[in-house]
Amino acid sequence: MRGNAVRWGVRLVGPLVLVLVLVRLGDTGALARALVRSAPGPLLVAVALNALNLELKVARTQLLARLRGYRYSTRQAWRAMLPSLYLGMVTPGRVGDALRVQYLRHDLGVPYGEGLAMVVVDRLCDLYVLVGFVVLAAARFASVLRGSLGFVTWLAVAATALLPLLLLVRGPIDLLFGALARRVTKDTAGASRFLEVVRALIRPRLAAALPLTVGAFLVNYAQGWLVAESLGLTLRFVDVVHLMAVASLLGLLPISISGAGVREAFLALVFPALGLAAEQGVAFGLLVFAAIYLACSLAGLVAWQVAPPPLASDDADGGGPGETRLASPRHPGEEDAVR
Repeated sequence: MRGNAVRWGVRLVGPLVLVLVLVRLGDTGALARALVRSAPGPLLVAVALNALNLELKVARTQLLARLRGYRYSTRQAWRAMLPSLYLGMVTPGRVGDALRVQYLRHDLGVPYGEGLAMVVVDRLCDLYVLVGFVVLAAARFASVLRGSLGFVTWLAVAATALLPLLLLVRGPIDLLFGALARRVTKDTAGASRFLEVVRALIRPRLAAALPLTVGAFLVNYAQGWLVAESLGLTLRFVDVVHLMAVASLLGLLPISISGAGVREAFLALVFPALGLAAEQGVAFGLLVFAAIYLACSLAGLVAWQVAPPPLASDDADGGGPGETRLASPRHPGEEDAVR
């Protein structure tokens, strides 16, 4: 209970930042008018594009499952994706990702360590593509990303690019994960399997996930451009890409809910450099949150009510109800794992 309270307290830093941004704006009436006057047509198209964005992510999940020898149907993958988005919004931490691991366990009989590895690699695909976009954006907004904001941005870029690589280092990382597993779950075998599967998935064949990931990001940026069009902002598509890339990276900091507050603070700073008002930047950030994050969460809530997710499983590792296998899962050291 105390841990959840602390995590919620940390995540509320972002909304508090948003309140401070609104106070500093002074003319909140201009913000309200911008939101009220936004054109509904582009916003509705932006909301509809969430389906394409999620379909690309579902296809990537299916690809990772195939690389491990599982057949994950589109229906099963969608059923796992939507409730996890809702749970990720209303709970502290990455509980939504934990639910995806539970779905893999329930639907395919994937052991927890292996399922967690698949979800982590899925997230890493997003992180590394995002880093590529952010590097271009940081060069574009070099005049704005100065001082503490520039330091935090480049620190986030460096941490995002370098820290996950530690998972590939054998020896100390294995000992660290083993010690954590003994202390938290008592399952050292699960920790070892997690690291083995992560290393087995990060192979040349994973490159097939690149076009799916880039496509999902481009759809996301197209949604942002439609939000800008709804507000009547004179922003080029490439500017929207740069803005949303940096805002997304800053939103990964565990101090907000889906980047709320952090995103608006950044946009309020950078919009004047583009010849626009800070109020317009905050309005843009709020509508992006509503059209993308809030809309997906509401869809997840509906999916949760229609088909409640499995919150526990009594199946033994390596098999379970609904399991569909193409072949035996690949493990590090097997010949076909490096092809």
